[in-house]
Parts: sequence; structure tokens; C-alpha cells
Amino acid sequence: MSAALKNLRDQCLKRGSGGIKGLGRTFRIMDDDGNKSLNFEEFEEGCTDYGLKLTKDELHEIFNTFDKDGSGTLHFDEFLIGIRSEMSDGRQGIVKQAFEKADKSGDGVITPADMKGVYNVREHPKYKNGEWTENQCFEEFLKTFEPDSSKRDGSVTFEEFLNYYAGVSASIDNDAYFNLMMRNAWKI
Repeated sequence: MSAALKNLRDQCLKRGSGGIKGLGRTFRIMDDDGNKSLNFEEFEEGCTDYGLKLTKDELHEIFNTFDKDGSGTLHFDEFLIGIRSEMSDGRQGIVKQAFEKADKSGDGVITPADMKGVYNVREHPKYKNGEWTENQCFEEFLKTFEPDSSKRDGSVTFEEFLNYYAGVSASIDNDAYFNLMMRNAWKI
């Protein structure tokens, strides 16, 4: 990983587990024409608006790293996946265990029906005050794993689940802590 890319990644991670995801939201806002890619000016504006302190040379280096075909545009989903570090096999294994536990039906997707008995909504404030049903709480929880609202279908694939936890994993250096966090969160 280049020094410029490491600098970008470190600045995002200082914002916590949502840092990389927050950068993605900023880039989506900067995508004026809705083509899910950014030219260099949009990329530079997004980084600046997000508060990243990078030189123009660093921005060009990062942009060119991900503009593999030299088209002058950067697909931001690929960019966001690229700035995350690869999850170790051990981390991927525990994420797979959590997914399999949540996928009660075993059909390869997590739906609100699968969440019953896995995710307890009784303490959710909107459930407690009667504003939402149990199913609405499950649906809202599953949106966490489907950040792109244009692709949201109410069910979570393993790839979406893994991508979410890759973002979480990027902010946790210690494998044992990541494993413990997953076990506690999903009661594995």
C-alpha cells in the first residue's frame, strides 16, 4: 500500500468503524450525475468535504491507483473496497459463522423472517414506544448491511454482510478482539 493510500486509510479509520463508510456517503453526494463514479475534481472535492488532509499529489496518486483503465473516472464502490485492508481467513471464517447463524432458512440471504430469534428488538426505542413493529425493526437493522439504497431489497447476501464487516474489521487491529466482538454480537 502506497504512503498516500495509507494516509487516506488512517485518516478515515481515526473516525472509527464508520469512517470508510462515511467517506462513501460523501462520495455518493458528490456524484452529481448519479453514474456511481467520480472524476478527479469530484474525488478531490469529496476528500476535502470529508475533512481529509491530503496533498494534490497524494490525491492524484490515490486516484490513479484505482483508475485502473485510465478512463479518468473512479468507481467509488471499488475504491472503498480497495482502501479496506483484506480480512484474514480467520476473520472471514467468524463472519461466515455469524451469517450462517443469522440465515435461519439456509437460503443464502438474511431476511427479516430470519432475524426472529437472532436479533432482539425488545429494547429498540421505536419498538418500545409502539412506533415500529418487530418486523420494521428487523428491516431497519438489515439496512445497515445494504448501504446503497438504490440496491436495497430487504435481504442481505453473504457478500453484503462480508463487505459490512470488512469495514468494521478495517478499524480493529487485533484478530482476537475482532473474533470476540463477532462472537458476542452474534452469540456464536
